[in-house]
Amino acid sequence: MFTPPLLVLSNGHGEDLIALRLIEALGRQLPGLEVQVLPLVGIGQAFAGAEAAGTLQRVGPRLPLPSGGFSNQSLGGLLADLAAGLPLLSWQQWRIVRHWGRRGFPILAVGDLLPLLLAWAGGGPFGFLGTPKSDHTWASPPPPGWGPTPLADGYHRAKGSEWDPWEWALMGHRRCRLVAVRDRLTARGLRRHGVGATWLGNPMMDGFDPAAPLPPWLQGRRRLLLLPGSRLPEALGNLRALLAALPPADPCRPISLLLATGAHPSGGELAGLLRAAGFVPGDVPEDCDAAAVWQRGPLDLLVGPGRFAAWAPLAELGLATAGTATEQLVGLGVPALSLPGPGPQFKAGFARRQSRLLGGAVQPCHGPEELRHRLIALLDDDLERARLGRIGRRRMGPAGASDRLASLIAARLLKQAVGGSGGQGRGGARASGG
Repeated sequence: MFTPPLLVLSNGHGEDLIALRLIEALGRQLPGLEVQVLPLVGIGQAFAGAEAAGTLQRVGPRLPLPSGGFSNQSLGGLLADLAAGLPLLSWQQWRIVRHWGRRGFPILAVGDLLPLLLAWAGGGPFGFLGTPKSDHTWASPPPPGWGPTPLADGYHRAKGSEWDPWEWALMGHRRCRLVAVRDRLTARGLRRHGVGATWLGNPMMDGFDPAAPLPPWLQGRRRLLLLPGSRLPEALGNLRALLAALPPADPCRPISLLLATGAHPSGGELAGLLRAAGFVPGDVPEDCDAAAVWQRGPLDLLVGPGRFAAWAPLAELGLATAGTATEQLVGLGVPALSLPGPGPQFKAGFARRQSRLLGGAVQPCHGPEELRHRLIALLDDDLERARLGRIGRRRMGPAGASDRLASLIAARLLKQAVGGSGGQGRGGARASGG
């Protein structure tokens, strides 16, 4: 039977990673499937390797925006994006989606309102994986010392969902063949509004080996994973703040800082910052997979480009100012401390929301002194780290969601699309009851 090509829309770094997991799983189930990807934010660097391997094709204009995709968090960020060409970018993206939809080919939207709206506007069959929104962000209490957000919480409580009425309408449209969200609580909230949402796990938790043995070069040392983010210059400022918050070096408590990076910050971008923080280049231990080692007394900092998946299960605790990577880390059972900065992404509001999303498995700190105090306390409290780790695992869910979601996409979106874009087939996104 003919399998139509699939267009995937994603709007952010985390969404790109999730979309990539799904595309890889679809490729295993439907060999030869033609997939095109339209990154709505940034250049979609996460897809570069798969594109080189012939698994997918990136399409559309690529324009890095000054806000890094977080123009909704500040007026200044929005104005900067508008000046950088956001209106033209959005117009070009809409034309690509519209052309695809008019041919009756299916679209999978990964993210929030923007890809969902574009997929609907295409005019053909579409599916939606809602990744960023969770009802836990208003149903869970705020982190200690951060105070309530009564207006926002009351608004969502009145709706009974983190998603908004216009989003319910798009998800419940007759051409929407599937809706999957990040947790069971959020799916239940959407079903109360007639949207046939499902939860099959979280693709972000695929691709890790939680049983990886501790390598010799980490034995006898405390292990902290540093996650400053990947957007420059914010990531460098975040890293500088995290390093400044570390407790004084203790020869009786040697610490290894595992700095797992992506394309940014690069080694050259890190060198000046690390020297200013008192680190000097050191020798890479035998059989260590780090690209470089920096030392400050008994403190080792190991730089590992592309080593996040390998290093995250080895950590005892995370120091994080990242989005998706922080969620993945606590989903592995590793609690984290965060330190909000000036943004544009990891500001106080983002940190508060992230902590509520993850049930307190990541704890935001008001400043370096608080982070230092909490770091020492958690390193000395194995039971508390284990308790927070269990919460993180529950909130993020088990591995294996990519294959389950790929089966759902194949059955509801790709196979139903063969019959045309009209009508709502069996298993569509409109629930039959409350």
